[in-house]
Amino acid sequence: MDRNLTILIAEDNEDYAVVLQHAIKANGWTNPVRILPDGGEVIRYLCGEGEYADRAIHPFPSVMFLDVKMPGATGFDVLRWVKEHPECSVLPTLMLSSSDEEGDVKLAYELGANGYFMKPATLNDLRKMLQAIYDFWAWSLKPRVSGGAGGP
Repeated sequence: MDRNLTILIAEDNEDYAVVLQHAIKANGWTNPVRILPDGGEVIRYLCGEGEYADRAIHPFPSVMFLDVKMPGATGFDVLRWVKEHPECSVLPTLMLSSSDEEGDVKLAYELGANGYFMKPATLNDLRKMLQAIYDFWAWSLKPRVSGGAGGP
């Protein structure tokens, strides 16, 4: 079981990012968790571009959460990008959104999302949901990824 998952989260709402950080802290996670404000930044992280070039400081994620609706590059844009970059296509990618629109859910899965989750209304429910997802991916075998689209 891999308990040292590096988690990458795309969340543009600063208030919800704080709630996510509280839930993560409440779960007692000590592994790397990165919260980035938009999909374009997520793509730069996955590529290891610029400030993200040092994988010792910015490790390639083990699991990625994407918000659907963000300014700039949306979660769907990131899914499309990941699908076009085979070196990233095995990265477990989950949608975490306030949208329960059937079209959003369907498109996310068509673009390769491994799961689609509604943002819980309470911190306790968010904490429980994140822990269940974390436990699932910690137990799940995953292929090695060689540092991302721009990595070695």
